Amino acid sequence: MVTLDLQNLLVCRNILKDKLVQELAEAVASPDDLSASHRFAGHLMEKAEQEGWSGNLIRALFLHLLSQEGCLAAKMAEAASGKIGTSLQDAFIHDMKKLLPALSEKAVDIVNVKLLDDYIPSLPQKLEATEYLERQLSGKATPEEITEAFLTYYARYGYGEIASYPAFCWNTKHQKLQGIRHFEAMDFEDIIAYKRQKEQLIGNTLAFIRRRPANNVLLVGSRGTGKSSGVKALAKAYYTDGLRLIQMQKSQLSDLPKIMASLRQYASKRFIIFFDDLSFEESDSDYKYLKSAIEGGVESRPENVLIYATSNRRHLIRETWRDRNDQQDEMFRNDSINETISLSDRFGLIITYLEPTQDEYLDIIDHYLQQEGISLDREELRILGHRWNLEHSGRSGRSARQFVTHYLGQMLDK
Repeated sequence: MVTLDLQNLLVCRNILKDKLVQELAEAVASPDDLSASHRFAGHLMEKAEQEGWSGNLIRALFLHLLSQEGCLAAKMAEAASGKIGTSLQDAFIHDMKKLLPALSEKAVDIVNVKLLDDYIPSLPQKLEATEYLERQLSGKATPEEITEAFLTYYARYGYGEIASYPAFCWNTKHQKLQGIRHFEAMDFEDIIAYKRQKEQLIGNTLAFIRRRPANNVLLVGSRGTGKSSGVKALAKAYYTDGLRLIQMQKSQLSDLPKIMASLRQYASKRFIIFFDDLSFEESDSDYKYLKSAIEGGVESRPENVLIYATSNRRHLIRETWRDRNDQQDEMFRNDSINETISLSDRFGLIITYLEPTQDEYLDIIDHYLQQEGISLDREELRILGHRWNLEHSGRSGRSARQFVTHYLGQMLDK
């Protein structure tokens, strides 16, 4: 049986806190105690089913721990684009020597349970970052080569959930970022029309990713026109380039300073904090948190963070006729109006979305139908599409998708 020397790790000692690693150490220390081996194997299979791991589960466990847990080498490599000090690198190589059996030997040679060697989970899945790490490790046999593979991975993806997910939400209860495991986003090719708007959105975001000057963005206009779809598409398209999306609610605005502070530590990543369908009533005061975050209060906004928001209101804060026409308050009317428009003015780039034309609306429907292998002649498409938008909420990308859903679910049976 292969032995593991985990107690003498230097910079990866945090993995020793993991319950599965502790059970593995107990099983290795008492190879004749089958109950210890089976206890570890049973708990490891539970984890494999939860995460969708397949193949050698001991290797999968250590790959997961080394990519998810922020050891000192991972933190410094992520912050310094993969380059760490020679002393730290020597310490990391030392740890890779200790961990080499777990990464290269058969599981059955470490713990005498054959099921752990070629495990097939009920729902196999593999994150893009994990696939990249496995490609980097392919053919690597020495501790030095494996160390270099991990440093390359940390430089590109980072570590922890930041490495694994393109989009996050803010967990108010635990005051931390939480990866969105099942993030759904469209491809830009599936957002039909709005060519100029897409070019503006992509151009600004690419400048941000490339460390060039870029603006905070307000996407404003008609409902259902693809404003939020465009922002989410950015996270899908540029995930491998280090872009991450953080979707927040208006009720979480007071947490913005904490979020900004937490994002500073991920210097190699670019973050878009995203507020969808944002607007404020006159009585709301939380918008001041947003104003401060955009322009920077006492503490400046991190250079790796931008704020994108969508709204149906051009000025975000609701205006009333009283704001414009109250003659008794003429002295303060301009102050009120300036306060109303000052928030949207802080977004350096404002992209306007109008209702699609009739032809654009039909093109959107046709595109989605074509994806399902359905082709309607233009006249039939015009009649059905026109009837749908009259009976529903007018012309929009959302309405077009709803029509296609209805067509697929109902009309194909007729």
